Amino acid sequence: MSMLLLVSLMLGTGLNIINTPSAVASTNKPLATHLSAGETHTVGLKKDGTVIATGRNSSSQLAIENWTDITEVSAGGLHTVGLKKDGTVLSAGSNSDGQRNVDNWENIIQVAAGRAHTVGLKEDGTVVATGGNFYNQTNVADWEDIVYIAAGMHHTIGVKKDGTVIATGINNHGQANVDDWKDIIQVAANLYHTIGLKSDGSVVAVGSNSSGQINVEDWQDIAQITSGAVHTVGVKKDGTVVATGFNVFGQIEVGD
Repeated sequence: MSMLLLVSLMLGTGLNIINTPSAVASTNKPLATHLSAGETHTVGLKKDGTVIATGRNSSSQLAIENWTDITEVSAGGLHTVGLKKDGTVLSAGSNSDGQRNVDNWENIIQVAAGRAHTVGLKEDGTVVATGGNFYNQTNVADWEDIVYIAAGMHHTIGVKKDGTVIATGINNHGQANVDDWKDIIQVAANLYHTIGLKSDGSVVAVGSNSSGQINVEDWQDIAQITSGAVHTVGVKKDGTVVATGFNVFGQIEVGD
């Protein structure tokens, strides 16, 4: 494996920072993502609704300088998506698998970008998706009552109003084994694992544990979660941070 590919996998897709760590279930509205890290690029949403980006631009995934009125951003493998105030969606970067075919989307309240697919949550709780579907990761047409979505490398996760979770896509490491989850208010998905934040501030996880990335059973008082390819991060209610998983590049050194 080349160093570039290794670094790319360690960064992962859809590593999201959310601005307001409040309970999704209590509002039925998703938490807006203002900072998102893709495989090799990072995107940030500014207060004025414009977007900035840095990193690799091999597929023009950083071509977001003219975006305005944006309320949320999500960075995928080689593409970037932005949610506008009017509920429409913009995109930049690779469209190799149709992951940018979002021009006709309307009434969207949250977006999530996987490696080569994009998912959108609509106001009515239904979900739309486009892009690579080689593992059924875009088979969300029958989803209902969804309040939060997350896109992993090749799988998609949805949190329902009742706090249960559904999943579709690749399950080679058990990353879609979320049928028994309850009281979930946020989810994060990446390479081969899925993380769920419960209403009581505890965290559950499924999938690959090759580097200890799902060792979250003792986490408490968590307000927000996010995941890289093989590491997981949690923001606590007091503003401190915990992390577990792969640390070759120092990505879990968040103790201070």
